[in-house]
Amino acid sequence: MLRLTGVFRFDFSSYFYKYRHLFLFTLALTIGGCTPRGASEPVQTLHLVVGEKLKGLDPVLAEDLYSGTQSSQAYETLLQFHYLKRPYSLAPQLADKMPEVSADGKIYTFSLKKGVLFQDDPCFKETSGKGRELVADDVVYSLKRLADPKLVSSGWWILDDRVVGLNAWRDKALRDSTTQYQSEVEGLRSIDRYTFQIKLNRRSTQFLYFLTMPFAAVVPREAVDFYGKEFLNHAVGTGPFRLQEYHPGSKIVWVRNPTYRRELYPSEGAPGDREAGLLADAGKALPLADQVVVQVFVEQQPMWLSFLSGKVDISGIPKDSFSTAINPGHELSSDLAAKGVRLVKTPAFDISHLTFNMADPVFAKNKYLRQALSLAYDQNTFNEIFFNGAAMAAQGPIPPGIDGYDPSLRNPNRQFNMNKARELLAKAGYPGGKGLPPLEYATLAGTLGRQQGEFTSKMFSALGVNLNIGTYSWPQFLEVVKNKKAQMWEYGWSGDYPDGENFLQLFYSKNASPGQNDANYSSPEFDRAYEYSLTLPEGRQRTETYQKMVKILVDDCPWIFGSHRLSYVLVQKWLKNYKPNDFNHSNYKFYRVDPGLKK
Repeated sequence: MLRLTGVFRFDFSSYFYKYRHLFLFTLALTIGGCTPRGASEPVQTLHLVVGEKLKGLDPVLAEDLYSGTQSSQAYETLLQFHYLKRPYSLAPQLADKMPEVSADGKIYTFSLKKGVLFQDDPCFKETSGKGRELVADDVVYSLKRLADPKLVSSGWWILDDRVVGLNAWRDKALRDSTTQYQSEVEGLRSIDRYTFQIKLNRRSTQFLYFLTMPFAAVVPREAVDFYGKEFLNHAVGTGPFRLQEYHPGSKIVWVRNPTYRRELYPSEGAPGDREAGLLADAGKALPLADQVVVQVFVEQQPMWLSFLSGKVDISGIPKDSFSTAINPGHELSSDLAAKGVRLVKTPAFDISHLTFNMADPVFAKNKYLRQALSLAYDQNTFNEIFFNGAAMAAQGPIPPGIDGYDPSLRNPNRQFNMNKARELLAKAGYPGGKGLPPLEYATLAGTLGRQQGEFTSKMFSALGVNLNIGTYSWPQFLEVVKNKKAQMWEYGWSGDYPDGENFLQLFYSKNASPGQNDANYSSPEFDRAYEYSLTLPEGRQRTETYQKMVKILVDDCPWIFGSHRLSYVLVQKWLKNYKPNDFNHSNYKFYRVDPGLKK
């Protein structure tokens, strides 16, 4: 999602969501954190942080990494990615087993686990606040809610034109003053209390992946009706943790859900997991922690100092502290190693980029301007300054390791070349920048956002192009982007599932803002290829179609393609069971503390 989502900031916990997931190109941590330790704090308390004020906990609005990760502590989806297995594999979560699929690949029949309870909450009036059992109608309601046009969910793209009759239902809801959730949709049908079917318009190789995303989490209608507009500030799900405190700008506290269903820590993993101690808790009931305290840290330095003093369980490394934490061989410094700190390095399943708003008249029909700016942007220098060299320059949107990535691709518009940039700028009608008004660049308020804005301004000023830098809080930033009010900004995407399509759908015209295509890019040629790719099974033909789409994007240049990063995560010696997982949004339930080591 956002999937995250989320938005491209440094997510040092791993690159979850991806839902998720978008995540803004500045420092953000949906991982370790700190809070004053009281005498009554449970021994099994995780101290985690988030790098921005949360937008809310409503799953259908959880378009960014931060909100999606937090909402996933309380809400669950039908399926999830196995926490330990690699390559990534799907596993049931609320579903009792993997669904039955018809021979034509269009009908999915799910059975739910029995006895799964929503968390106790005052919204359940008929049971005096006791959470009721999850049933098939709840899944149907939640998917309809994602399609409700009045909620303007950017996650609608995962269902758009896929489920039989759902688009017609959505169109009617758009005309009606009140959305009629009781109206039937042919493609969403409850068969009995624990069984339901989803019927697709056409076969989709990605559809089951969509059902792991926080957008598809199951919510009770009672909570939505009871809390109304305040539902986004409450969490009433079936998940492992209950919301105890919610201060979106400062702190979130989760506590063990006493009515959580029986879910066990995995007994299988990838090669090396047993030797790494990741199967020591096999078969134990989840969650392993009793409490999770998540503190908001917008600035890097306070978070980093908290980690060094032992108050943060997991941390990334601020760019200005990288050389003291990591030695010239790109390994952990001897000082941190002596404290038992562990370094985990993994390729990030992401792409950073500078987005051009193609709905803006300056960029809409001037490909030469976009190409000139792309050629003037020195990505290697950027990577050295902001990523300490731990990133590779991206040539297109798809990261290494998945279908559609072409290691031989050399994007002609991403080779730093000021002479060529000047030629194209003149061809665009602005020789030496003359006649071009200052461009508006949006970024986050904070040290790193300001530094990145200044770097971009310096790059473009050498071309004769001036920038006006506007700074925003995270919710404000999302608002100006989704409402097409921003002209250009640094952004990024962390994959929601292991398929190149997840990156290519960011350019599909039907996903334009407030959907995931916030560049508002539109190309009939690209759209035709994208729609064709959805009909193809995994194989050579689909790979070639993906690569064809990438070549269209390379020429049109709706983004300045940035970097694919290498993630550096530091883990305190007392935190157990940490393993980077790009797609499991509810990782907290697997973590625990070794109290002896922590003491």
